Amino acid sequence: MGSPKRKPRSSGHADPRIFAQRLLAWYEGHKRDLPWRKDRDPYRVWLSEIMLQQTRVAAVLEHCRLFLKRFPNTRKLAAAREASVLAAWSGLGYYRRARMLHAAAKLVVKDHAGQFPGNSAELRNLPGIGRYTAAAIASISFGEPVAVVDGNVERVVQRVVGDRVAGDRLWQVAGSLLDTKHPGNFNQAMMELGATVCLPRQPQCLLCPVSALCAARGELERPASVPRQQKCEIHLGLARRAREVFLVQRKQKESLMPGMWELPEFSPANGNTKPLFSLRHSITVTDYTVQVSEMPRPNGLAGKWIPTPRLALLPLTGLARKILRRAEII
Repeated sequence: MGSPKRKPRSSGHADPRIFAQRLLAWYEGHKRDLPWRKDRDPYRVWLSEIMLQQTRVAAVLEHCRLFLKRFPNTRKLAAAREASVLAAWSGLGYYRRARMLHAAAKLVVKDHAGQFPGNSAELRNLPGIGRYTAAAIASISFGEPVAVVDGNVERVVQRVVGDRVAGDRLWQVAGSLLDTKHPGNFNQAMMELGATVCLPRQPQCLLCPVSALCAARGELERPASVPRQQKCEIHLGLARRAREVFLVQRKQKESLMPGMWELPEFSPANGNTKPLFSLRHSITVTDYTVQVSEMPRPNGLAGKWIPTPRLALLPLTGLARKILRRAEII
């Protein structure tokens, strides 16, 4: 007869004081050198948190640097045209984030004299700032003793308590572990642990500073898998002439990426085209196989010839930017 399975320990076994001591000591020696960690400037913290939503750190680093160079503070961002903000955001995807970022900057300047509110409750009144982002800014920049819960923190908390806690209960457990004297560093340490050690598929338990306090010490039982994304093939035309590219602009009423510029779509049965290359691209729940072809001067298409030097200033869709880079146009 096999030995009975060990039941997960309750969250009471993770002493918050010892947990915080070990986690913070580890964070001090192992944290990544990320540009938004150089100071506690709420503008930089806010920008990085918005950029990191649904985007990997590696993809954000250069975008963040260039965005800050162009819009170094809230007032500069608030004064910019939306098209300029979208152009600087181009390549990060989920462009509603950029529009909300711009709208929030305007409100900070208009209603708060350019200074961010100092607590999470007021921060949540700004466009695009939810519970997580407000808690991150308030704890890191202003020392408010409030826990954050993103995907990484959720995974750490669930493994520490040995249960798939969710919703308000998840936030309560995260708050019970919080070091209220060092909330900013503690929250960043939790996120860092989840991103670099407490990984989704292969947690590095031997490297974890709090493994002795963890109920799971490894992976929890997985929930039912989510169905794969839809697949679709599209054909896009690349029309170019001396230092110009033909692009079309998405209508402002479009639900996805309104006002952004992209390559025209065409049917391969219509027109004289020459295949160039194919690539893969994902947008929300759809995986696209994109066939790109050289096409002659477009007829009957409502678009514009854009000089190639202007492309860097234009709000391009992520797919358009990917194609133009592949074609060595930008």
